[in-house]
Amino acid sequence: MFSYIFYRIGEMLVLNLPLKAAYAIAVFLSDLRYLFAFSDRKVVTENLKIIFPDKNDKEISRIRIQVFRNFAKYLVDFLRFKKLDMDYIKRNVKLINMEYIKSGLSRGNGVILVSAHLGNWELGGVVVSMMGYSLSTVALPHKSKVVTNFFSKQRENKGLKVFLLGNAARGCLKALRQNQMIALVGDRDFTENGKIIDFFGKPAILPEGPAVFSLQTGAAIIPAFMLRNKDDSFSLIFEKPLEYAVSG
Repeated sequence: MFSYIFYRIGEMLVLNLPLKAAYAIAVFLSDLRYLFAFSDRKVVTENLKIIFPDKNDKEISRIRIQVFRNFAKYLVDFLRFKKLDMDYIKRNVKLINMEYIKSGLSRGNGVILVSAHLGNWELGGVVVSMMGYSLSTVALPHKSKVVTNFFSKQRENKGLKVFLLGNAARGCLKALRQNQMIALVGDRDFTENGKIIDFFGKPAILPEGPAVFSLQTGAAIIPAFMLRNKDDSFSLIFEKPLEYAVSG
């Protein structure tokens, strides 16, 4: 219940503050948390050293604090979805390679957007939905059902259809067979059925869901990322659809 109260208070604040002020408060609180988040800092440091093996400790530390700050700003964006409108999108979101979505849907088998916990993946999905595309996503339930419902409503109020992990496969397949889109994060496996691959020279378990859905439906797989720019605007980037050969 504490988490739910925290999110509702946060929502109330960000809906009644200018966006820049909300960001500033979020960064301040993030920096305070950073001072005491020893375990999280260690995990982030280990991951950054894998990604940037040539950077020294000072450079890693500088990137690490930005990781914490970006997550704080992500929460601000998420909690102010009620204020999000097309005017904000036109002023603050640069769309790159939208033609890949259109060409993917023209095949008639749906589109699988594969993103990552990078930038603001939640906002990216909402922007796509608000542009008139039918988009479904898979979400991990929180420990608290009340918090799970709160997060789902935040997304659904902006047109996203939410399937909770564990009961999502049928809904995703149905959406693709209706030539709609689904959005999945592809950098973390929550099912314990993922595939071990080489990732930055280290073994990592990544989900098989996007590949399985594509094989079953013929849907195009399009990598998509909502990246935050230095001025807190965004670039929503769609990459060229992945091509693959069925091997067995």
